[in-house]
Amino acid sequence: METQSPITLSRLDVERIESLLENPALHDSPAAERLRAEFDRAEIVEPKDMPADVVSMNSSADCVDEASNKHYTLTLVYPRDADADAGRISVLAPVGSALLGLRVGQAIDWPGHGGRTLRLKVTAIHYQPEAAGDLHR
Repeated sequence: METQSPITLSRLDVERIESLLENPALHDSPAAERLRAEFDRAEIVEPKDMPADVVSMNSSADCVDEASNKHYTLTLVYPRDADADAGRISVLAPVGSALLGLRVGQAIDWPGHGGRTLRLKVTAIHYQPEAAGDLHR
């Protein structure tokens, strides 16, 4: 991931993801490394202080591939709830870990099929647990 835009994460999301990464099968994985790098550069806030325009866990966001102008609605989920065909993207997937903490208007680069790089920009958030008052989901 090329972008180093500032990101904001919920303390609760960080705690839950760190717990997930304690699994021996994930501890030293590339996904764990990506997420820990995100944690290191993030501003971590209490769930009640989470800005409403930030992608947090279980958020549903509209994104556009800036190269093709193709639109996606993605929901960032924990691995057990992932279903790419339904747009539910695991936080352990490269695009999932990159989306975590992005604000509306920010973009990420991620590898697509055939070695093509996609630039995915967050254009709207339809649901964010913290903004909806679901602070302990």
